Amino acid sequence: MRIDRCYCFQQTFFCLQKVAEATGAETVEEVQQHVTFGQKCKLCHPYVRRMLRTGETVFGEIVREADEPTPVSP
Repeated sequence: MRIDRCYCFQQTFFCLQKVAEATGAETVEEVQQHVTFGQKCKLCHPYVRRMLRTGETVFGEIVREADEPTPVSP
């Protein structure tokens, strides 16, 4: 299995990574300020959080919310 994009909006994680790098975005919400993705089913959110954390843009396993939870603000 190859998971490499937000399926609802067809934005690749590679593209989202480049946007994050260019804008300094560090969260899903910050990346969403610059490109449309993850607004329907939101299944891509844990992948994008992992992408932002590790730089990975292609995944061979299912990543769930429990694997990459939304960080809690202090």
